[in-house]
Amino acid sequence: MSGLGGREQAVAPPPDLRARILDASRRDRAPGRPAPDVPDISPVEGFNRSRHAFFVTLSELDNEQWRRPVLRDLAVQGLVGHLTGVEEDMQRGLDGDPEVAQADHVTSTQPAALRQAGRPPAETQAEWGQAAQQTLARVRDAGDLDAVVPVYGLPLPLGMWLVVRAFELWTHENDIRRAAGLPASVPAPATLRLMTDLVAGVLPLATAGAGVEGAISLRLVLTGPGGGTWDVPVGGPDPDALPMRIVTDAVGFCRLAANRAAPADLDLDLTGDPGQAALVLAAATTLGLD
Repeated sequence: MSGLGGREQAVAPPPDLRARILDASRRDRAPGRPAPDVPDISPVEGFNRSRHAFFVTLSELDNEQWRRPVLRDLAVQGLVGHLTGVEEDMQRGLDGDPEVAQADHVTSTQPAALRQAGRPPAETQAEWGQAAQQTLARVRDAGDLDAVVPVYGLPLPLGMWLVVRAFELWTHENDIRRAAGLPASVPAPATLRLMTDLVAGVLPLATAGAGVEGAISLRLVLTGPGGGTWDVPVGGPDPDALPMRIVTDAVGFCRLAANRAAPADLDLDLTGDPGQAALVLAAATTLGLD
């Protein structure tokens, strides 16, 4: 506008202009992957990398660390036995065993955990390593990763199961590292990408019955290598869904999904109803099998 003497006078922009522009940009930009991106790997390779990382961690432990309490009533050695039982159950699932299709994850694997008592840790590690190698050999030969494998009441495609297993191995690897006084590990970015894709895909199921009111159009932004951006329909697709955005670190969100972190532990940037966002984040913590 012209002021005295025909000179232009600056007009202060509205105080919320920056926020409005950023919100409009985020709405218009399609969900996608970060740049630079990480290469895609198969679920088989994701499981293989988590298996290898877990074995390396076990190789770092001394006899005293193997005896430390770690989860539920299990010491490290018992937890490794539990994972041997999981491998055995996965192989039963691949065989179409109807009993393992509805088995309880903890109850079914408890005998494998208990039989580690009194054994040298090297034997426990070798038994788990052999069982994991057998699973890996079978899934490499399976061919159809879309084939449904019912285990623990979850009839999931084999490819999804392998990402769940990679997630479980990483979670328990860090349980063990924490018990042993070792620093936490982070998945390789390509493996983490499989895990974040999985979490974003199943989050709508986790929020069902979580007390979320109405439909929410969630933009989930997970930062760092292996992260990405997803549009997640909470409460089902609805053109009138309320917008929400959650931005946080990809590794931290995976720890949340494994129930190894609380929402308060994350560095979060939230927009939308904070009470509803709290319900969504709490629902994410229910995804882990343990």
